Amino acid sequence: MAFSRRGQAPRQEINVWPGWVDALSSLVIVVIFVVLVFVVAQSFLQGTLAEKNDALAKLNTQIAELANLLAVERTGSAEIKDQLARMAAQLADAQAQRDDAQAKLAAAGDQAKDLDAKTAQLALLNEQVGALRDQLTRIENDLAASEAKNKDQQTKIDDLTGRLNTALLSRVEELAKYRSEFFGRLREVLGTQPDIRIVGDRFMLQSELLFPSGSAELQPAGKDKLQELSGVLINLSQRIPSDIPWILEVQGHTDKRPIVTAQFRSNWELSTARAVAVAQFLIAQGLPPDRIAAAGFAEFDPIDKGDSEAALARNRRIEFKFDQR
Repeated sequence: MAFSRRGQAPRQEINVWPGWVDALSSLVIVVIFVVLVFVVAQSFLQGTLAEKNDALAKLNTQIAELANLLAVERTGSAEIKDQLARMAAQLADAQAQRDDAQAKLAAAGDQAKDLDAKTAQLALLNEQVGALRDQLTRIENDLAASEAKNKDQQTKIDDLTGRLNTALLSRVEELAKYRSEFFGRLREVLGTQPDIRIVGDRFMLQSELLFPSGSAELQPAGKDKLQELSGVLINLSQRIPSDIPWILEVQGHTDKRPIVTAQFRSNWELSTARAVAVAQFLIAQGLPPDRIAAAGFAEFDPIDKGDSEAALARNRRIEFKFDQR
């Protein structure tokens, strides 16, 4: 802006106002505007901030509440988990008890079936026991009758046994009589010879009278002796009743000296062969073959246990035993 005084001529002056004043004014206005805007903005922001603070406080409160709720939730969740674990254990135990109960029930069913079968068997057994009792009663009655009958039969049996024993004793005595007669006749026929002996119920001939040494073949002198013996035996056998069970046993004996030859490998064979040879000769003379037996005793039944030649000679013998079958 230019100022002038009336009546004065204009003079040249430096006008600095309009520029910086305007600029300053504009700046002031701008600053004021900015300040106003800042104040307004600050007021708005303070209000907004207050609202935000309130909202934030509310959020913090809600967060705290949520945290508490979460803590409670977690505590409850842990308790629930514990409860669930306990319930799972209880469920497993219940299932195990159920399985055990089912197994027991199945076993009980089987036992019931088995019991039914056993009951049926018991009923059958009772029927069988009843039948057996009836049968036992009948048997007892039959037994009583049988015992009465047996007593009568036993009396008869005792009587028959007594008669049989008497008859057997009579037969034994009769056989003893014939044996005595047999030995008596032998003494009459054969006379008293040192190599012929009668001892008890036995008649002995020395082997040397009948056989050569180490042989089972009868020599002529031995056959003559046996011929005399067979005559007595045949005569006696014809007189003995057929129901008397007698037998003439021919026994061969050797001394204890061993023998090993092409024909005889031991005294067993020699003694047996001699007994068989004598038995066959007597049978050939007419003695019934069912009334004669032959046996070999080797050296194991000596009549003289000495070692002298005389003792050994006595042990080499043929014995005739007239006995009951």
